[in-house]
Amino acid sequence: MTSPGSPTLIPGPLAAQEVGVAPATIRKWVQLGHLEAAGKAGRAALFRLEDVFAAERAAARRP
Repeated sequence: MTSPGSPTLIPGPLAAQEVGVAPATIRKWVQLGHLEAAGKAGRAALFRLEDVFAAERAAARRP
């Protein structure tokens, strides 16, 4: 359970669904340094939703 004020962390596939990209795109953003995992659940990387949206906006601005 998260405490009030702490960000909700979501797995990569759900993050991808939220911004309308493929899970491979999330992995690529991580690989390129545009997105950083905020935690782990086992081997799965977890992301803050606001970080995912920021990476998506930044990707839209790149040529």
